[in-house]
Amino acid sequence: MKVLVTGATGFIGGNLARMLWRDGYQVRALIRPGSNTTAIDGTGIEPVPGDILDRKSVERAAQGCQGLFHCAAAYTFWSRDPNLVYRTNVDGTAAVLDAAEDAGVDKIVYTSTVSTMGFASGAPANEDTPLDKKTLAGAYKRSKYRAEQVALDKAAQGLPVVVVNPTAPVGPWDVKPTPTGRIVLDFLKGRIPAYISSGMNLVDVQDVASGHILAMKRGQPGQRYILGNINVTLMQLFTMLGEITGLRPPRWRLPFWLVTAAGYLDQMVEGNLMGREPRIPVEGIQVARHPMYVDCAKAIAELGLPQSPVEVALANAVNWFTDCGYLKRKAA
Repeated sequence: MKVLVTGATGFIGGNLARMLWRDGYQVRALIRPGSNTTAIDGTGIEPVPGDILDRKSVERAAQGCQGLFHCAAAYTFWSRDPNLVYRTNVDGTAAVLDAAEDAGVDKIVYTSTVSTMGFASGAPANEDTPLDKKTLAGAYKRSKYRAEQVALDKAAQGLPVVVVNPTAPVGPWDVKPTPTGRIVLDFLKGRIPAYISSGMNLVDVQDVASGHILAMKRGQPGQRYILGNINVTLMQLFTMLGEITGLRPPRWRLPFWLVTAAGYLDQMVEGNLMGREPRIPVEGIQVARHPMYVDCAKAIAELGLPQSPVEVALANAVNWFTDCGYLKRKAA
């Protein structure tokens, strides 16, 4: 089977493309010129030049493919140009799905995010939990919600699109790194002196990659599937990292108002004056204000989503960052 993967130079897309290739698929990767291809170097994955905002280039890359995984996205809680985040996530998704339809692709998996779930009740969210749109803080969450609606609308029109919603994946090949990977990396560098009262759902990135493949095989078009594993507090995450590395977890919990104030100050200096990504992005603080706990039962029952120990995934992330020299240079 021949498949096209967008976002194969990223964290989820790179792990997915490698897994597909190892499993015997013919894998094409849509690559923007100048992209860092570390995640797929040394494999038999076929790089194809293109851009998700260029519909024709995606259509050319998708010709002859039976499957398409659209993983490409602007996954960031800060950007010099928030409009670019919207264009990449929303317009790019529309262009990819239109191109897949024109190319006659048989099955499409769209990578959304757990951020489109409803967390207002405080109970673990699932695919049917109502979403209060007022909770969609920042360009990333708003754009991914709109992009997911584009995918679901196309599915309602008959395009065979399955939506997957990864939680917070951890593991190797987090080249950029992602916001979750940066938490791990900052812990390793001793840059987390305190923590806030928050939580998330952690999952092995290899399970997320498997979930994508299972969604293509078993998922129902127009359905959403949360790809996650275990709900943990932020302090529990740091405790696990401490047990893996021997480093001391932070002991002091800071109130949200203080972290928010520090975030705005950091954004003013680093973002507005220096033009570079703040270490404490305000949008990230807003996302973390309420624990993002979920129930993954649907993906486990209907797809067979694996549930590998997240402690192993965290150890793999630690080893990968260490072996690849991330502790000796500034995070990208």
